[in-house]
Amino acid sequence: MPAATPKHEWRKREKEFYLPQPQPEVIAVPAFKFLTLAGEGNPNDEPFAEAITALYSLAYGIKMTAKKPDRRPAGYHDYTVYPLEGEWDLNEEGRKKYAGTINKNDLVFTLMIRQPDFVETSFFEEIRQMVMKRKPQPLLGEVRFEEIAEGKCVQMLHVGPYDDEPASFRRMEGFAAGQGLERASMRHREIYLSDFRKTAPEKLKTVLRFQVSPAS
Repeated sequence: MPAATPKHEWRKREKEFYLPQPQPEVIAVPAFKFLTLAGEGNPNDEPFAEAITALYSLAYGIKMTAKKPDRRPAGYHDYTVYPLEGEWDLNEEGRKKYAGTINKNDLVFTLMIRQPDFVETSFFEEIRQMVMKRKPQPLLGEVRFEEIAEGKCVQMLHVGPYDDEPASFRRMEGFAAGQGLERASMRHREIYLSDFRKTAPEKLKTVLRFQVSPAS
């Protein structure tokens, strides 16, 4: 019997994308597959929590089904479910009135959970139908399966409350300028390494990342 493929643990094998240092760095992020769900509004409101539930229902449905010998997709290997990520921006009204302080009601976001390379669209759709039958939820029908490449970015590890992130972004922007780069847009990505429900705000760990281009 051939040896089993070691379990893929992103914390150990993909540190460059998920465990950066608490200082800015430049990184090139290739294309990865994701479950994604778009929304808008304050992340403290109930629809945001419902979106997270929908994504994790599918992510764990994929993981647990793929483990079954008679359901394994080609190229299967065991893995640890990837962390929740979010891309954040402001709606049009929010951009017009932005003066350094963000009104959370003006936020638009895309929540996502990365998937292993062996997951294909057909398998995702199969699991979606299975989950919708077992745990019906309207948002499940809005989840997309897509490939996203971020390209050249500046990232760093932010330790502390989410509301303190602007200071880290200013630091990242200053670093980018020193490298002859600038933010491509107001959009940025957050990767949540901590469970905010169980972690004190001052100990939260979040990867912050934004795309960059040569300074004009």
